Amino acid sequence: MSWGTELWDQFDNLEKHTQGGIDTLEKYIKFVKERTEIELSYAKQLRNLSKKYQPKKNSKEEEEYRYTACKAFLSTLNEMNDYAGQHEVISENMTSQITMELARYVQELKQERKSHFHDGRKAQQHIETCWKQLESSKRRFERDCKEADRAQQYFEKMDADINVTKADVEKARQQAQMRHQMAEDSKADYSSILQKFNHEQHEYYHTHIPNIFQKIQEMEERRIVRIGESVKTYAELDRQVIPIIGKCLDGIVKAAESIDPKNDSQLAIEAYKSGFEPPGDIEFEDYTQPMKRTVSDNSLSNSREGKSELKFGGKSKGKLWPFIKKNKLMSLLTSPHQPPPPPPASASPSAVPNGPQSPKQQKEPLSHRFNEFMTSKPKIHCFRSLKRGGATPEDFSNLPPEQRRKKLQQKVDELNKEIQKEMDQRDAITKMKDVYLKNPQMGDPASLDHKLAEVSQNIEKLRLEAQKFEAWLAEVEGRLPARSEQARRQSGMYDVQNPPAINSCAQDRESSPDGSYTEERSQESEVKVLATDFDDEFDDEESLPAIGTCKALYTFEGQNEGTISVVEGETLYVIEEDKGDGWTRIRRSEDEEGYVPTSYVEVYLDKNAKDS
Repeated sequence: MSWGTELWDQFDNLEKHTQGGIDTLEKYIKFVKERTEIELSYAKQLRNLSKKYQPKKNSKEEEEYRYTACKAFLSTLNEMNDYAGQHEVISENMTSQITMELARYVQELKQERKSHFHDGRKAQQHIETCWKQLESSKRRFERDCKEADRAQQYFEKMDADINVTKADVEKARQQAQMRHQMAEDSKADYSSILQKFNHEQHEYYHTHIPNIFQKIQEMEERRIVRIGESVKTYAELDRQVIPIIGKCLDGIVKAAESIDPKNDSQLAIEAYKSGFEPPGDIEFEDYTQPMKRTVSDNSLSNSREGKSELKFGGKSKGKLWPFIKKNKLMSLLTSPHQPPPPPPASASPSAVPNGPQSPKQQKEPLSHRFNEFMTSKPKIHCFRSLKRGGATPEDFSNLPPEQRRKKLQQKVDELNKEIQKEMDQRDAITKMKDVYLKNPQMGDPASLDHKLAEVSQNIEKLRLEAQKFEAWLAEVEGRLPARSEQARRQSGMYDVQNPPAINSCAQDRESSPDGSYTEERSQESEVKVLATDFDDEFDDEESLPAIGTCKALYTFEGQNEGTISVVEGETLYVIEEDKGDGWTRIRRSEDEEGYVPTSYVEVYLDKNAKDS
């Protein structure tokens, strides 16, 4: 089966057929190229998806990834990142092994095809030239024969005519003979050209065209084989990454199997355990007995002297704050207890000339009196400021006992690591100094004395710091009840007569000259316990909705607990109106809110929000 013998007369159709084969190959190249673009786009989207759900560094979200379920999710994200990498490998291999290779092959194929068909056209032109020569010699032979025939007839006519001279007859005879000779020459030329043409035609149809068409056939078959190999490579490149993709999926399955709910539950206990005992039973208060009522329900001073309704240190009193509305109580706790300062004398152009001033109240509001009690010691911090990133005490006394123990232990471990690092550095410097002493040409030993003294000083500082935290840690561990011990049930805080207060530290103990605990220290301890319990109680507190906006007329430095600093011209959200104490509660962001003097801001309330 050969195109040269079977398709000897289909030159034009073969030209179209081979061009169609090249078009098919180019179409396949375009298909593979678009596939590689899809793989790259898919890999990019997978990487972006994995990156989007990665935990942000130094954030609360990162702390959640201690749990096995979160670790499994993180492993899934990492495996998906590797999964995306395999699609990039597919794209890269297809580009190098298929697209680029076939593109070069197409160029070579076009050149080869052009050469073969050029030879074919050249052979066609040669046979057509030979055919034209044959036709020309044939017509010339035909013309000469006719001319000889006419000359012979004219001679015979002249020879038969008695009126024609002998010279004319001789001339006619010579003319006839000349024409006959020309006819013979044309016949011989025609015969020669005919033989030559037949030979060329035989060569054309049996040698030249079969050879050319055979080469074209081989070229086309190589193209077909090349497409088949490329299709196979296309599948193999996908198959090569299947084991690695399978490993990625196996990694995801392994991460899922590594989820340990018991371990996560234990981690949650370690993360949130406070170390307090559950509250005890609330004693029955018999109101049938006559009792002396306080003069004002809004004052806490009288309630402290008699039977206090909010007796923080009582053994039998349970937590009373769960029965109070959260927003109202937090507002009561965080409102500054001192009256707001008057606005500055040099008012800005946007200031209101006769702005409202802080009203002078004959009776202090409940929030002022309560905050005065809560801030009886400078050590006590505003609960909200502690939760929202305020100044944290060095001994972590704002945390519950168990959490404080964990933080102190973590701090001790960090200090010990730093001490060990400094000691390793000191040993290295000492060895280097010994080398310099033995080989002075390598360096001056005295040049290392300053560095050695500096490292020793750092070690001493770190040791003192570690001893301080170890003392606090020992104090906390000594106060925490043993897990196996049947500790007595309390009302969420230690008794007033219990010497080791919950959140006190060595510095607080030294504040009493004789080492004993005064009633004021006991009250401070009780309030700190209350602060911790408040902190736990309001962890899930929803932020108040904004009821309007306000513009700062002056710059205010919020140095007291519960206040917030503002800059002149700044726009903020109002979440609580002035209740008559001269303070307005505002919010700058989700984690930053507090009180500012009402006379320092211009409030624009949202009527719809206020009505609702």
